[in-house]
Amino acid sequence: MRLSIVVFTICAFLFSCSNKKIPDTSNIKIELATQRFEKDFFDTTSNNLLAYLKQLNTNTPSFVNNYLTQILNVDPLWPADTASAYVNSFIKSYRPVYDSAEAIFNDFTPYEKEIKKGLQFVKLYYPDYKLPKKVITYIGPIDGYGDILGDDALIVGLQLHLGKNSQLYKSTMVQETYPEYISKRFEPDYIAINCMKNIVNDLHPEKPDDKPLINQMIEKGKRLYLLNSFLPTTEEYKLIGYTQDQLKDCYAHEAVIWDLFVKNSFLQITDKNIIKNYIDEGPKTQELGEGAPGNIGSFAGWQIIKKYMQKKPETTLQQLMNLDTEIIFQEAKYKP
Repeated sequence: MRLSIVVFTICAFLFSCSNKKIPDTSNIKIELATQRFEKDFFDTTSNNLLAYLKQLNTNTPSFVNNYLTQILNVDPLWPADTASAYVNSFIKSYRPVYDSAEAIFNDFTPYEKEIKKGLQFVKLYYPDYKLPKKVITYIGPIDGYGDILGDDALIVGLQLHLGKNSQLYKSTMVQETYPEYISKRFEPDYIAINCMKNIVNDLHPEKPDDKPLINQMIEKGKRLYLLNSFLPTTEEYKLIGYTQDQLKDCYAHEAVIWDLFVKNSFLQITDKNIIKNYIDEGPKTQELGEGAPGNIGSFAGWQIIKKYMQKKPETTLQQLMNLDTEIIFQEAKYKP
């Protein structure tokens, strides 16, 4: 951002850290196992590919079918030899990607543990939710799908977690799909975050909204608050997709950010073309300067939710997620 107040930045960041006591979930039992599909898949040979996939299909029938048709785009109407040649071509060309993933994720245990911790909090707050019992890792096209929630599994595309500096993400093809402000999050640390985001979306599917910007900001804030509740020890900047410095600056200039919406009479606008500038992914918020991150409306909405929950601590997460945004706005009385 244009303004730079170092002392305030540090203080605001410290103040932003929640003092809320984290519940003990150690006694919540979670059944979770990881299947390294890419290890089996890249271990096959051109001669036995289809037979091998049929064998894998006995263990993960829905995933193998979806992997071939949805992720690799194999047409079910293709002859067997055409499909086999196509898949083998993918295996050959993506062997370096697989090798990179093997070097980073030779031991997936730390990531499974982090996901399991998140699922413990999901079970705590949503005891009736049917939790996935498997994590399936895979390698797919770099410009395609990433992390997915399946019928009974969290599906992790390792090709999008190889580190933000990986040369794999520098090609024009990939950057057209995932620009740098998104690919900077292609780190191993974001595996659990993405898994929990998918569960948040499953619990509370996003719907097209024609309400004013402030209502949509608060809805985004709800989702960040819920994500933070599932991953209470994860740094906030990662949850919203900022850099650490960007989030520090946001807290340091929280009043400036809010003034952007108030003084420009943005809160009640319903123009989708304007709204998307503040609650969608983006490289920056132009009005706040080159250093200001995008999605700034979601940041403000998150702070409104925090303010509301400070005033109404008895509110459960399920109640919060179902609460009318106008009520939240009026009762939070947010004014940084």
